[in-house]
Amino acid sequence: MNKALLLLLFTASVCFSQEGSTTTKEAKQDLNCYNKWAAKFEDRGADDVKDGIYTDVIVTVRYKGSATCYTGKAEVIERKITKFYILLEDGTYEEVRKSWKGNSAKEVTITGGMSSTIVSIQNELVNILFPSKLKPKKPKPKMAPEPTDD
Repeated sequence: MNKALLLLLFTASVCFSQEGSTTTKEAKQDLNCYNKWAAKFEDRGADDVKDGIYTDVIVTVRYKGSATCYTGKAEVIERKITKFYILLEDGTYEEVRKSWKGNSAKEVTITGGMSSTIVSIQNELVNILFPSKLKPKKPKPKMAPEPTDD
């Protein structure tokens, strides 16, 4: 009977440890820079992005579950992104020129402070985010005081 109990405990611990490692792995993927920003935009919303040149954008590049976020610049004409750049360490900008799949780069629209997704021929997913257009945080409800013995 002790062997059966040990076997049961061993099996349970293996199951829980495997489940925990999968959850940790999924959590790490969920917490990449793109997902953090996307959640913030979804939660708070954003003001409309008007035509102009924005030097405070974030260019996100996602590939196979990981994401890299760069500081960048974008040109918006008729509420569509026409060109975008990544800021280099020396303070200059380099235009992002890739080969894109289909028509994904032809009409890069902006909704809720985020561009539509552009897909490169290497299957990179690229979005341009406008953090200066985020709406302010909504105030949290004020908690009522606890009752007192008067």
